[in-house]
Amino acid sequence: MNVMLHLGLGSFHRAHQAVYLHQLQQTGDKSWTLAGGNIRPDMRDTIAALQIQSGAYTLETISPSGVHEYERIKSISQVIGYTPDLAGLVAQGSSAETKIISFTVTEAGYYLDAQNRLDLATFADLRHDLEVARADKPGNTIYGALTAILKARKNANVGAVTLLCCDNLRHNGERSRSGLLQFIELTGDTELLTWVQAHTTSPNAMVDRITPRPTPDVRLRVKAATGVDDPAALMGERFIQWVIEDNFIAGRPAWEKVGVEMVASVDAYEEAKIRLLNATHSCIAWAGTLVGFLYIHEGTHDAQIRQFAYDYVTDDVIPVLDTPEQPCPINLPRYRDEVIARFGNAAICDTNQRVAMDGFSKIPGFIAPTIRQRLARNESIDSVAMLPALFLAYLKRWHAGLLPYAYQDQAMDASVAHAICDATDPIAAFCADAPLWGDLVGDGRLVSAVRSASQRVDRFTNEHSGVSPQSA
Repeated sequence: MNVMLHLGLGSFHRAHQAVYLHQLQQTGDKSWTLAGGNIRPDMRDTIAALQIQSGAYTLETISPSGVHEYERIKSISQVIGYTPDLAGLVAQGSSAETKIISFTVTEAGYYLDAQNRLDLATFADLRHDLEVARADKPGNTIYGALTAILKARKNANVGAVTLLCCDNLRHNGERSRSGLLQFIELTGDTELLTWVQAHTTSPNAMVDRITPRPTPDVRLRVKAATGVDDPAALMGERFIQWVIEDNFIAGRPAWEKVGVEMVASVDAYEEAKIRLLNATHSCIAWAGTLVGFLYIHEGTHDAQIRQFAYDYVTDDVIPVLDTPEQPCPINLPRYRDEVIARFGNAAICDTNQRVAMDGFSKIPGFIAPTIRQRLARNESIDSVAMLPALFLAYLKRWHAGLLPYAYQDQAMDASVAHAICDATDPIAAFCADAPLWGDLVGDGRLVSAVRSASQRVDRFTNEHSGVSPQSA
C-alpha cells in the first residue's frame, strides 16, 4: 500500500484532495490511501470525531441552483492525533509506505517576504521553530514539521518522497521548497539539506473548491438527509478542480482517471485562479463587510459590488493574462462569469470573515502583480486599484474596532497597520508599505489611483449607509 501523508486535516483537504482519492478508490484502484493529522493543537473535536469514525465523514455539496448531494468519504485510513513532538506524523512520514507528503497552509503560512526569503524578523513562531530544529525537535510551522519528518526519513533510509503543496500560493511547489531549503540551511544541517535536494520533488499545483467552515447546520442537514449524525461533516460547492505539475519522484495515484489535470506547467491555471477567483473573492468580502453583509453571496448579488469585481477582471486582469504574444489557454471571460456565479451561490453561506482574512498576504500575492503589469504597459489601473482601496477602508474599520468579527492576518504587523491608519495621509502610508508593494512603494501612479479609488469607496459606503443587508 502506498500512503499520502497530509499535514492539516482541515475542511479544504477533506473536501478536495481526499475526495479525489476517494473517487479513485471507488473505481477499484486501492493502491493508495491517506493518512493525516495536524501540526498544531487545533480542531480537537473534529480530529476526535474522525478517529472514532475511522477517518470517514460525510461531504455535502451544493450547486448554484441549490441541488444538495451527500457522499461518505472514506479515503483517510489513518487519523493521527496531535502531540507536541509530532511523533505520529514523524513516524508515518518516515515509513517506506509514504511516497507523498502533502500540506495545506494559508498564503501567509510560508513566512516569505517579497523576495521569497524567510521573514524571520516578522514571525516569532518561525524563529522559535528554527531554534528547536537546531536541537532536533519539531516545530509547529510547516518548515519545522517537515524538517523533523524529513530528517527521520533520511535516517531511516526509506527513499525519496514528493512534497505536494495544496493551496493558493503562486508557484507553490517552488516557493514552499525554497522556504524549506532556506530553513534547513539555517539549522546548519548540511547533510539533511543535501539529502532533501536529491530525494524530494515539489510539484506546483492549483486547487479550487469553495469550502466554508462547517456550521452546526451542516451536521443537521447531513443527519436529516442520510440518517447519520456526523460531527465531522462538512460542505462545499459542487465545482472542484485540481491541476498538478507531473513531477513526482516516488510515484503517484492515477488521479487523471478522476478528473485531475496532470500537466507540464500550471502557470496559466495558477494566474487565472489567483487573479480572477482569489482576488475577486477578497474584493467581495472587503466590500461586503463595509456595508454590513455577512455572506459572500450577499455582496455578489449587490449590483455595485458585483460591478467592482467584474470591472477589475475585465478591464485590468484579462488584458494582461491573455495577450497576442502569450495567449491564455483558458477562456477567461467564461471563467470570470463562472466564478461570479459560484460566489452567488446562496446555499454555500461562505462568510466574509473567512474570505477577508490575510489581506497583508493577498495584496502582494493576488493584486499587486496586475498593478505592476498594467503600469509596465503604461495602462490604467483604475479598476484594480479598487481592491487595495477597499482593503484600506476595511483596515480602517479594524483599526477603529468596528469590524463585526475578529480579523485574522498572519502576515500583518498590528503596530504597522495601526500606524498606517493613524497617519496624516493613510493612503500615502499604505502605498509606502514595502511588504505590501515591493518595488511599487511610493509610486505616484499607485498613490493617485488608490486615492481616486478610495473616493469611490467612500461614495459606495455612503450610498449603502441606509440599506439593510438582505438575509442569507
